[in-house]
Amino acid sequence: MSHGTTTLAFMFQGGVIAAADTRSSCNGLVACPASQKILPVHSHLVGTTSGTSADCALWKRILARELRLYQLRHGRRLSTAGAAKLLAHMLHPFKGTELCVAATLCGWDGVRSGPSLYYVCSDGTRLQGALFSVGSGSPYAYSVLDGGVRWGLTVEEAISLAREAVYRATHRDAYSGNCVDVYHITSHGWTRRDREELREEYYREKERERVKLKERREKQEGVEDGQSSGRKK
Repeated sequence: MSHGTTTLAFMFQGGVIAAADTRSSCNGLVACPASQKILPVHSHLVGTTSGTSADCALWKRILARELRLYQLRHGRRLSTAGAAKLLAHMLHPFKGTELCVAATLCGWDGVRSGPSLYYVCSDGTRLQGALFSVGSGSPYAYSVLDGGVRWGLTVEEAISLAREAVYRATHRDAYSGNCVDVYHITSHGWTRRDREELREEYYREKERERVKLKERREKQEGVEDGQSSGRKK
């Protein structure tokens, strides 16, 4: 059955931002309007999920278990790169089956390494990068992120950009929608921002357009008044 989503993650000077919509779709139906597509793995690692919801939830639990066992055995957390490599190796035997998992691991590996971002797919693909968007709405999200993401963003600017990217994607992609979840990962761990309905972003966009239109009209009226005064003289 066809399904879709919009998830994204990017790095900046304040850590890693992960965002996703909350609509779980199944063919032409909205199976769940409030699903959780960003899943915490441990205190400094979260994963955005795209694919079959049950598969993503299962492999998140398996990965969390293996990382906890590693921490108990060695007295330290496995790096994000190590977690991505472990997940890719566990998923690779299922290549060519109906398993459908596409995850972006967003973590913080300490003072020296800092933020880290990896994309892992159920066919065994593992990619490192500074910006990823996955799902049917990802082309629309990239159109916003490619022009807005930069290293020097503030936390509020990064969160606003992530929300806008998800909003733009859900506006064009019928399989994405409802609400947006945002996670911020720093050296202190991950924090989750309040879930926000995408219609709030829609209202903000309409207000910005109204203000711009008003300023344009006022400017045009000022020019016309100046021209009228010049003709009278």
